[in-house]
Amino acid sequence: MDMARYLVEAHVLGGVPVSELAASHGLHRSWIYKLLARYRQGGYEALEPRSRRPRSCKHATPDEVVGRVLGLRAQLQREGHDCGAHTIAHHLAQEMRGDGLPSVSTIWRILRRHGLIAPQPQKKPRSCLIRFQADLPNEMWQADITHWRLACGTDVEILNVIDDHSRLFLASEAFATVKAPDVVEVFHKATGLHGLPASLLTDNGAVFTGFYRKGKVLLESELERLGIEFKNSRPYHPQTCGKIERLHQTLKRYLARQKPARTLPELQAQLDAFAHYYNTTRPHRALDGRTPLQAYSARIKARPASEMTAATHFRVREDKVDKTGTVTLRYMSKLHHIGIGRAHKNRPIKLLIADRHIRIIDPQTGELLRELTLDPSRDYQPLRRA
Repeated sequence: MDMARYLVEAHVLGGVPVSELAASHGLHRSWIYKLLARYRQGGYEALEPRSRRPRSCKHATPDEVVGRVLGLRAQLQREGHDCGAHTIAHHLAQEMRGDGLPSVSTIWRILRRHGLIAPQPQKKPRSCLIRFQADLPNEMWQADITHWRLACGTDVEILNVIDDHSRLFLASEAFATVKAPDVVEVFHKATGLHGLPASLLTDNGAVFTGFYRKGKVLLESELERLGIEFKNSRPYHPQTCGKIERLHQTLKRYLARQKPARTLPELQAQLDAFAHYYNTTRPHRALDGRTPLQAYSARIKARPASEMTAATHFRVREDKVDKTGTVTLRYMSKLHHIGIGRAHKNRPIKLLIADRHIRIIDPQTGELLRELTLDPSRDYQPLRRA
């Protein structure tokens, strides 16, 4: 039986004097009198232990700050962004400018008190993680493909590229299916904005490497031409590309909160909006609260080991002019048509190719039939002397 109830019943029902109860149990009489007063006022329920929490606390977090923390949490979650204590603290710092700004631990306790923190005991402590990071921007990029589904149920693919040092989101392009030329095209768009990286890390996807098929794909040839080191992760070990895998998770959380895209252009607009927020607004814990753009701009950029690009790629090809007076040439996995003239139809020719510079000659006489610089944006090259 509960001690408080026993003492009350011993006095009220058994008639034992308060002084005797106090002496026999080593208690102070004033406490027994308090129990009797509470019993007469509220019955047995009043004898239950009461909270020792103070009625007021002068250093408690103000209600308006608590409300702002919970409001920011709901807003960030609604928009599909990270909404942990560190992110909320970053946004509050922009608003409050240090005036009563709560600490990260205070924000975490507020979230836990309101049931917004989900315990994850299955996770290993951060001290167990072995983490690597490139020392300079552009020292290593990571590229990978993730899948998404449009509103109509069509599955599409998203090609993402990220800088290993700064986590700068370099490129994000949506395709029905990512093909080898798409990878090279997106890579060149990123290098056009940020310069050439010293190395590129990918998994062993078929559009990235042909090593397991004892060959080369377009990306490998292009990186070799540019003097960029190409690295592949170990099979079935996604932790090697952990930074971009984590980016996929953040991106998909954002996309899940948006209106489902019906077309690839709509999805691309959402990807562009996310990349802008990720690079310029979202604080990154691994970067000490800086944004990726701030981290990327803070240091000099690494460059490929070779200061100059690799030597020009030469090749010779023998062919025959077709009946329409044209010859076809594949460049960057795309087929281009080069006009020579109907007067030369069915004529054997030899193509001397140095990257995009092309000379077409008669193999018997050495006569130069045409010389041009290939325009990769056009399928049919204009019939004119270059």
